Amino acid sequence: MSKLIGGFALLFLVAGTGTGAKAGSWCAFYDASTYNCGFSSYQQCLETVRGAGGYCRPNPFQGDRRR
Repeated sequence: MSKLIGGFALLFLVAGTGTGAKAGSWCAFYDASTYNCGFSSYQQCLETVRGAGGYCRPNPFQGDRRR
């Protein structure tokens, strides 16, 4: 019984915490399915993809409210 209560408590804590992260204005695309849209400037994005291969472009998902 205590494992069941502990499991529910853990589930509640994990599901109840949000990061509050917001998408940035720029995305780094590394391939068709790998991208990171957490950059606030083009320069920040460019410094991240440099050497790793990839490209930067404005965030196409900014108006997307899906979660």
